Amino acid sequence: MKNTAKSVGIVGTGACLPERVLTNFDLEKIVETSDEWIRSRTGIEERRITDDKTATSDIATCAARKALEDAGVEPEEIDMIIVATVTPDMAFPSTACIVQSNLGAVNASAFDIEAACTGFLYGISIAEKFILAGGVKTVLVIGADTLSKITNWEDRNTCVLFGDGAGAAVLKEVDEGSGILSVAIGAEGWKGHVLTQPAGGSRMPATVETVKNKKHFIYMDGQEVYKFAVNIMVEATEKVLGNTGMSTGDIDYLIPHQANIRIVKAASKRLKVDMDKVYVNLQKYGNMSAASIPVALDEAVREGKVKKDDVLVLVGFGGGLTWGSCVMKWNKATT
Repeated sequence: MKNTAKSVGIVGTGACLPERVLTNFDLEKIVETSDEWIRSRTGIEERRITDDKTATSDIATCAARKALEDAGVEPEEIDMIIVATVTPDMAFPSTACIVQSNLGAVNASAFDIEAACTGFLYGISIAEKFILAGGVKTVLVIGADTLSKITNWEDRNTCVLFGDGAGAAVLKEVDEGSGILSVAIGAEGWKGHVLTQPAGGSRMPATVETVKNKKHFIYMDGQEVYKFAVNIMVEATEKVLGNTGMSTGDIDYLIPHQANIRIVKAASKRLKVDMDKVYVNLQKYGNMSAASIPVALDEAVREGKVKKDDVLVLVGFGGGLTWGSCVMKWNKATT
């Protein structure tokens, strides 16, 4: 149960996007698709792609530095680093440990979590509990993925969807009644087969055959993911609002996982939240997995759309299948 004597909130955000832009017109040259086909089905116009020398830890570190600067926090003040990713630099050490080294965060514990596109919200939930328990004071949560590294660029149904990016947030204790009001996470593991990267783990170790058969790329049953996504985004939003006695009418801004504009619009319609209260940037970046929500949050804040005391709902879904939601009263004054 949450300790009502104190609250936890986000005191700084940051984002990092690769410089290379891959447009729908670029994709027309490498796979059988068209700009019109992609836009009409996904809302995506372009996405960012890392180069061959850039790893997930590189953009994660970049986003982290920006979040620390925004929060006015030095690396030595960080007690814990959580990196949410499905594209770690390697199996071990964790990407979080690499980020810790890059930052010089010598006093921080560091670990990765894997909840796919919901990973940032899982990280927020973990960070809040640690701070409320009194074990730590400052937690850095990063959502970072380089999905281009595991995308099958010959599969037009998936390659048009994904992009690379990283977003970060610094969490600390804030004034009671502000910050995180409720957070919920969950999973439906029995549906995990509809969104998966089959090879590369202990179930199917890497071999010449697994590489030849493209088992190291993303596989997705789009129709099944769509059905899950719309339903769970609505249910998860209603769950955290219900925990606080609020309704969708109290939302100032809804920041959803940026996967597909049809999913976002369908969920918005069912929740009766006007699209002018929904932050959307997927047209620029595509689906960045765990980076999607923190990048959108950072942009919404820096653009001045989110103001102090606004009620925000962050909600997402991802491979696993996983889901998460968070309602917060924005505690940071905008400049």
